Amino acid sequence: MADLTNNFIGIKSPNPFWLASAPPTDKAYNVNRAFEAGWGGVVWKTLGEDPHIVNVNGPRYGAVHSHDRRLIGLNNIELITDRPLQINLDEIKQVKRDWPDRALVVSLMVPCEEAIWKNMMRQVEDTGADGVELNFGCPHGMSERGMGSAVGQVPEYIEMVTRWCKENSSMPVIVKLTPNITDIRYPARAANAGGADAVSLINTVSSIVSVDLDKMAPEPTIDGKGSHGGYCGPAVKPIALNMVAEIARDAETAKLPISGIGGITNWRDAAEFLALGAGNVQVCTAAMTYGFKIIDELTSGLANWMDEKGHANLDSIIGKATPNITDWQYLNLNYVAKARIDQDSCIKCGRCHIVCEDTSHQAITEKVDGKRHFEVIDEECVGCNLCVSVCPVENCITMEQMADGVDPRTNSPINKNYGNWTQHPNNPASSA
Repeated sequence: MADLTNNFIGIKSPNPFWLASAPPTDKAYNVNRAFEAGWGGVVWKTLGEDPHIVNVNGPRYGAVHSHDRRLIGLNNIELITDRPLQINLDEIKQVKRDWPDRALVVSLMVPCEEAIWKNMMRQVEDTGADGVELNFGCPHGMSERGMGSAVGQVPEYIEMVTRWCKENSSMPVIVKLTPNITDIRYPARAANAGGADAVSLINTVSSIVSVDLDKMAPEPTIDGKGSHGGYCGPAVKPIALNMVAEIARDAETAKLPISGIGGITNWRDAAEFLALGAGNVQVCTAAMTYGFKIIDELTSGLANWMDEKGHANLDSIIGKATPNITDWQYLNLNYVAKARIDQDSCIKCGRCHIVCEDTSHQAITEKVDGKRHFEVIDEECVGCNLCVSVCPVENCITMEQMADGVDPRTNSPINKNYGNWTQHPNNPASSA
């Protein structure tokens, strides 16, 4: 079986799956259960200075469901740990003693004062923890107090605090980045400049997921009022993948290790993050939805896929898809693909025809030759893939590449002015 052991910035764990800093890692009881289930590591829920903060004693979560009630997005208004600092530190120390082979990283958030950060780093280092994660991403509650994403949105602050932590501790420092920013590369560069050993991303997306139309207040509602919260779960995965890839392929941060976070629910999600450059992954919402035993599917699924594809270890996956990410201007404009409908698996629902007729290129026709069926008009199909996306039957509609990028409407290369892609100005290797 493939080797899943992970060495992330010198922090070793039996597999690359860590629980992210969140309610599942708020106390020793939860973390012990996670390690018993087989998780490779945890990031302990964010610690702050005493006196500790107070959370709301009411609904903390808002949800977005699919039509079959699957949880696809979770919004939370919970703050950092509301347990006394010393209790957390004592539990961290004991858990690390009991589980020496597991990764145990501690998330931290305190005001932007060097003395406070120095003191907090010393206290965490005394527990024997493997490292710290600086929470520069929380978009609610703490950000209004000048912490969390209020720091993560200012590269100068990121660099400053990261440098303080590196100068005052020998522990590895991971900087957790907020997605609530225009260009993720700038905070990543700042963390790198400050000496960070790695970055983790993404933290939650600032959001309001729904409104109670009876109370006329955002959900979750506390005594008739609501607030923006942090959005996570499967719905944020595309945002997370893009931001991980942006850092992985940026010249200034290409060598900066990444811990990938955001909507990881199954082994395939994890493999995609690894392929785009993440050195390991962190999971939260999936564990909060299905429980800690999902680690069995995550590890077995990833290992089985690696065996099938001939990947002996994680290093053979990490970053392998990154070179295939490019800017739009470098895409091959001679490439042509057309939709193909498998008539045997088609259920005749007509969704492909309707969406193409109403919102796309009128390239799927409805015919009745004894029985209703749908056919693609090659001359009109631009290969947009919309029909594949809306079809309820997997692999019923597929995209087929046309030989030599020939446009069936003209029987010539799609860019007849350039003919050969090697001469196209959008090809970075072109001399044109």
